[in-house]
Amino acid sequence: MTRFTFLFCAALAVAAALVTPVRAAGPEITGVEVERDGMGWRFHVTVLHPDTGWDHYADGWEVLDADGAVLAKRKLHHPHVNEQPFTRSLGNVMLPDGTREVWLRAHCSVANWVGEAVKVSVPY
Repeated sequence: MTRFTFLFCAALAVAAALVTPVRAAGPEITGVEVERDGMGWRFHVTVLHPDTGWDHYADGWEVLDADGAVLAKRKLHHPHVNEQPFTRSLGNVMLPDGTREVWLRAHCSVANWVGEAVKVSVPY
């Protein structure tokens, strides 16, 4: 390979890296605890995400039924740059009678809903 060819290929690689969109890292649910909360349920959800500030952070999570219908949502109102992983709770979640499993997924301000939903057993 000539010096010119090497430099040309290197320049193309750099140019491609500059124009190729970088996929933002999505949030990961690393733990869930479910407990009775009056007539409903309380979810304690631990999320891991490389928050960088207001421009990129985990901004919520939701509880889904087996068909993918949203049963509850927890909005996260600010970045957790120096608190990773972090746990936030949502109480008074009403589940349909007989529900024994739900799925949770987290949301990112940049990557949206990414990754697989986490299946969680509901104690009875």
